[in-house]
Amino acid sequence: MDKVDTNAFLIAAPKSNSGKTMITLGLMQALVNRGLKVQPFKCGPDYIDPMHHTKIAGQPSYNLDMWMTDEDHVQRIFAQHAAKANVSIAEGVMGLFDGAQKDVGSSAAVARLLDLPVILVVDASSTAYSVAPLLYGFKNFDKSINLAGVIFNKVASESHFQFLKEAAIDAGVHVLGYMPRDQRLAIESRHLGLHLPGENQNREIVNVAAELLENHVDIDLLLEITQKEIQPLTNQNIDTKKQFKIALAHDEAFNFSYQANRDVLAELGEVVEFSPLNDEELPEADLLWLPGGYPELFAEQLGNNDKMKQAIAEYIESGKALIAECGGMMYLGKNIITKEGETYSMTGVFDFDTSFENMKLHLGYRDLKGKDISIKGHEFHYSNLIGEEKASADYQAKTARGRDVEMPIFRRKNCWASYMHLYLGKREKMLQMIKELGL
Repeated sequence: MDKVDTNAFLIAAPKSNSGKTMITLGLMQALVNRGLKVQPFKCGPDYIDPMHHTKIAGQPSYNLDMWMTDEDHVQRIFAQHAAKANVSIAEGVMGLFDGAQKDVGSSAAVARLLDLPVILVVDASSTAYSVAPLLYGFKNFDKSINLAGVIFNKVASESHFQFLKEAAIDAGVHVLGYMPRDQRLAIESRHLGLHLPGENQNREIVNVAAELLENHVDIDLLLEITQKEIQPLTNQNIDTKKQFKIALAHDEAFNFSYQANRDVLAELGEVVEFSPLNDEELPEADLLWLPGGYPELFAEQLGNNDKMKQAIAEYIESGKALIAECGGMMYLGKNIITKEGETYSMTGVFDFDTSFENMKLHLGYRDLKGKDISIKGHEFHYSNLIGEEKASADYQAKTARGRDVEMPIFRRKNCWASYMHLYLGKREKMLQMIKELGL
């Protein structure tokens, strides 16, 4: 199969909170406005940024994570979807070289693996010509990384930009333009990241960002320096027989799902979405999946839906398979206690409460091993568990650096629940998990 001519690049930054996400969303919108088909990707384990990508691009955003999976999988995911688009944009994670260990699994590692030009976003709010050595260092530290250009963020004026432009030229880096300071671009943070798509006039904010980037960034030059040939994948011989009926919770409370997981589920079975918030009955299913989300924000509504809570409890007691990740696990406890101290009853399958009082961050990659299972994922939450429920002794979780970490796995018949967001984007990993559930 002939290679496809397209555009592809990775947006990175020297550090977190430089404005990667706003620049990424604005560029996606600007390119969509030009009539181009944009394929989004996200480096790392994040599940919120891809939701924003998908809303803007109209294409599912895929994670490119070299720690939770392997290089071959990342290459295949990228090639499969980038070959169908005019422009592929991968949003980086943290600083360009920040990985699980040194730069392992970092944005730089992804750019190196996929031969993606890097567009660096630099927060220029408190600097001017001093960005020259910064840019020089990022350009020359690792010659295998193609630092194709820079976009400056939070620029005070055209005069300020001239200092920055001279610095970039002296550092040998293409100057693509800048995003000016603008009060309209403020997006409030929530404890797990950006607000979800559709909240707080996010679309209007993204439209503002797109307009500013069209006016202050040379998007034509950006496309000129990010041209890329991509080899489309040959079709794999996959058994397309639908083996299972799968019910996937998806609503405002439960919506953190890796797209690669969804794709594999769709290969293995007939997937039907349902809403624990709004529905009163479960779809017929061999496997029920409760992903993460923000159940604490909808605790009262979830607590009032007695028919759904009873249906899920009865489903588990019948011995059928269920996976609950983070927010899904909270829903299976007795109560959710909000940070204000309000208590709302959940399904009561497990003997614990989830409390947001005295919140503490639990964050990091997780490598989970059991007798017949080895899977990876990500833990990111602020809540704590209170209660008598005993965790399974059959599993041991480790961090990306191989240290033991407490992350309880709860089992009830063929129900499996934990704080872990599972990455099961490879078919063999999903089948391993399904076997663990008795299917």
